[in-house]
Amino acid sequence: MASFTKVKLSGSTNGKGILVASTASAGTTIHATGTSSTALDEVWLYAYNSDTAAIVLTIEWGGTTAPNDNIKLSIPATSGLTLVVPGLILSGTGAAASTIAAFAGTTNKIVITGYVNRIS
Repeated sequence: MASFTKVKLSGSTNGKGILVASTASAGTTIHATGTSSTALDEVWLYAYNSDTAAIVLTIEWGGTTAPNDNIKLSIPATSGLTLVVPGLILSGTGAAASTIAAFAGTTNKIVITGYVNRIS
């Protein structure tokens, strides 16, 4: 039977939001899975935009190859939490972790929060 454990994003300090400082690939690290290819991380991410204009956010999902590894969306100005990743699954390769990173059109205006359900 599968086991579920809720964990914080590995790029977070004590579960706090992660400020997206990068404006290009490779982005600010949001989360890294473990190395296991059988343990799955179900990832939920939300974004907040503190700017007065919408900003394009790019999530690099497990790699940096565009467009294959990109999730790109516009985050509305002074928005509350906008769902960015709705529980998508990512795992390690068996030898290395997979990394989720983010970059935005404007530096230090987008904050990413969320959590991971680790399924093993």
